Parts: sequence; C-alpha cells; structure tokens
Amino acid sequence: MKIITFAGSNSQNSINRKLANHAASFFNKSIIEKIDLNDYEVAIYGIDKETANGIPEEINSLASKIDDASLLIISLAEHNGSYSSAFKNIYDWLSRIPNRKVFGEKPVFLLATSPGARGGSGVLNLALDRFPRDGSAILESFSLPSFYENFKEEEISTHNLRFELIQKVNNIKKSRFNWL
Repeated sequence: MKIITFAGSNSQNSINRKLANHAASFFNKSIIEKIDLNDYEVAIYGIDKETANGIPEEINSLASKIDDASLLIISLAEHNGSYSSAFKNIYDWLSRIPNRKVFGEKPVFLLATSPGARGGSGVLNLALDRFPRDGSAILESFSLPSFYENFKEEEISTHNLRFELIQKVNNIKKSRFNWL
C-alpha cells in the first residue's frame, strides 16, 4: 500500500506536515511518500494562463503521484479561516485537468492543526464540505488543537488526543484495507 502525505502549507517548518507524517507513521506496512507543496509551486491559476500554456508539468506530475497512491493523508493549514494560498492554487490547477476529480477519487484521511485551541477547525470543515463534491472519499478526519502544547518530540503527547488519532487510523486500516 502506498500512502502520500502532504500539508496544505508551503512553510518549511509546517506543523501540519509534522502532523501528517506522524499520522502516516501508524501505517507501518505501507510505503510512505512525503510531498512538499514547494516542489509543485506554479503560477497562480488563471484561465488565461491555462489557455496560453496548458496545465503545468508540475501539476501533471503531482496528479500522477496521487493516482499511484492507495491513500492520501492531508493536513490543512488554516490561513484567515480558509486554505493557504499555496494549497488553494494547487487544488485549482488539479481541478482543471480534463476528466479528473481533484484528488483522483482517492480515499483521504483529512487532518488539521494550529497553534490555537480550534485546531484548524475552520479549514477542516471547509474541506469536509468541499472535497467530497470534488470526488474525494473522506474516510476520517482529525483536528489537533493547540499544536505546541499537544505535540512534543515528533508525536502527539496528550493521551486522549493520541488515542483518538490511533483509533481513526485503525478504523481506516480495518474498513478500507482489511488490516488488523
């Protein structure tokens, strides 16, 4: 099984990347590919750019990687109550590939975290509403509040939150991949 993880952020120190990679670590029988959105930086989407130049090769390359995956683990950064501009731009470009749903109809484990107590719940709720309409099957979602208080030494340090994440991972393993 191949899992692709990425954060909806272009920060080099993304807390959402840390959370996505931590969640992926519980899928120990899998090949994990960690994607950095910085490697897929392209011009801001616009119909004139698409008409003149087509879909950027970086976006086609990302789509191919997504197509090879069994599961996507995406942890979204919240910028002013919505997606980061880096994530939104890639999402927009992926949506323009002919005959394609944005994430290729792959199952998604959707996450979010933030330094604050809401844990990125605004962007998480936006994605829970939007992604299925764009062909994604959301298997589970998880919000980690107060990242710097609840994530220490590269893992969730608060027992009940760690248990909740593991329970959701196990639900995915059992219901989607017949593990356990």
